[in-house]
Amino acid sequence: MKNRLQFAVAGIAVAALALSACSSADGEGDEGATGSGDGAKVAFIPKLTGVGFFEGGGAGAEAAGPDYGLDVQYLGSPEASVAKQVELINSYTQQGYEALIVSSVSPDGLCQSLETAMEQDAVVLTWDSDTNPECRQFYISQGTPDQLGSLLVEMVTENLPADEEAQVAFHYSSPTVTDQNQWAEVAKGIIADDTSWEIVDTIFSENQTELAVQQAEALINANPDLKAIIAPDANALPGTAQALENLGREDIILVGFSTPNVMKGYIENGTLDRFALWDVEQQGALSVAVAAHLLEGNELNVGDTFEAEGFGTLEVQPNSVQGYDYEADGNGIIVMPERTVFTAENIDDFDF
Repeated sequence: MKNRLQFAVAGIAVAALALSACSSADGEGDEGATGSGDGAKVAFIPKLTGVGFFEGGGAGAEAAGPDYGLDVQYLGSPEASVAKQVELINSYTQQGYEALIVSSVSPDGLCQSLETAMEQDAVVLTWDSDTNPECRQFYISQGTPDQLGSLLVEMVTENLPADEEAQVAFHYSSPTVTDQNQWAEVAKGIIADDTSWEIVDTIFSENQTELAVQQAEALINANPDLKAIIAPDANALPGTAQALENLGREDIILVGFSTPNVMKGYIENGTLDRFALWDVEQQGALSVAVAAHLLEGNELNVGDTFEAEGFGTLEVQPNSVQGYDYEADGNGIIVMPERTVFTAENIDDFDF
């Protein structure tokens, strides 16, 4: 655990200073924001609408569009399902959208539709949650599974020593969603190998706010000795925080991933001490920057570098950084440079 957790902590130390600067960067040194997209239509598709995390990503993407001469539209459904995303992708492909940027609800359920889009020369990217790598060109990643899984465990160890016997549980959206399961797998591996904790349950709330509260309350009531809940999901984390408040449980450690605007009240009243995320607006903006680069006719392969406004020089990483075996030309992963941990000391510095 030591090497993986030290790596995560090093990223936190930098990110605490850098994230807000990233949000306001003036693009010094950037040559990519040329505004030469000629109004090409880009669909920026979330897992579902109506959730602060995805709305933030959409806002960042739409705001970046004019910088590249692109017509970026945040287009989604309030229902997080394969059927709805397939319907959307097929519709936008038929309408002639030149790029699709998708946060996928399934690793393989969208593949046929996305492959059809690529056959029609659309740029196909994923953001936040990936598909199988052969189903897209590039994944705009918030962090590798090792980075984010280690970060989850490290946040717990701030309050619960690794050598203390304790019961812990996981709560996130779905047993099939790619990103959260990758993070949880890494975190569970660290817990099994390097702590004295026992994982007593993993629960899912399907991106539904009310269900997140209900599931968390049931988990807590069924496990009275529970010491920590790890919730790497933008709905599961506030839902679990609300469940702790409802039940008056101040003895359970809660960590996870969500947006500062959603979690600020829970930090201020002490329901949890810390949680983490990346700047999702910047993730949206970076996704659009990559789409613009490709729409201009540029090629990208593993090891290539390019300039993106507000991010400096970025390098295309192999799919193996996400644990995949698949590699191909014009295919890979672009990892956001920063993540941060929010606490009472810094949460007022962020607004997304």
